[in-house]
Amino acid sequence: ADVGAVVFTGAGEKAFIAGADITQLAHYTLADGLASDMQRLYDYLEDYEKPTIAAVNGFALGGGNELAMACDIRIAAESARFGLPETNLGVLPGAGGTQRLTRLVGKGRAVELILTGRIFGAREAKDMGLVTDVVPDAGLLDAARALADTIMAKGPLAVRLAKLVIKTGAETDQRTGLVIERLAQSLLYTTADKHEGARAFIEKRPAEFQGQ
Repeated sequence: ADVGAVVFTGAGEKAFIAGADITQLAHYTLADGLASDMQRLYDYLEDYEKPTIAAVNGFALGGGNELAMACDIRIAAESARFGLPETNLGVLPGAGGTQRLTRLVGKGRAVELILTGRIFGAREAKDMGLVTDVVPDAGLLDAARALADTIMAKGPLAVRLAKLVIKTGAETDQRTGLVIERLAQSLLYTTADKHEGARAFIEKRPAEFQGQ
């Protein structure tokens, strides 16, 4: 309950996550593919109720790129490098990569990136919409923390429901998404946070949300 947001970043400067251990991949079987532990883990991350931010430093390849895509927001250091090189190994991005990349950057770009397996830089990642911001390497964590602080200053119930409505609506038709949005808004109208937010605005002071 004390967690307001979660930031993922790599230890050190070389990699966010470099990808799978290829010596393990050599022993994977049909059963491992069907179990899909990584895909299920990243589904859990994507569904996590609190905001998640990937602060990508260094290489984010394969599963590292897929973890970043499972987060709500991605920012990158200037030196960050992205890629889904699984086809070089005779497999495909199996931890959500084929689906999340398509939704983030569009089908045509996703097909090109996955079929070629090429590695690309932070600026290109921003241009295609994979990341929202590129910052100097030394300022990456400060930028991630500032972003988290900005989100945590908002109404926590509103943030939680906004995440849910956006994700659910993106996977259905617009009319259904609008109904979900209307119901979520109606619920928020009943909360103490809504009353506090309105009062704080009128009184020209910071809101003190309680998540109720």
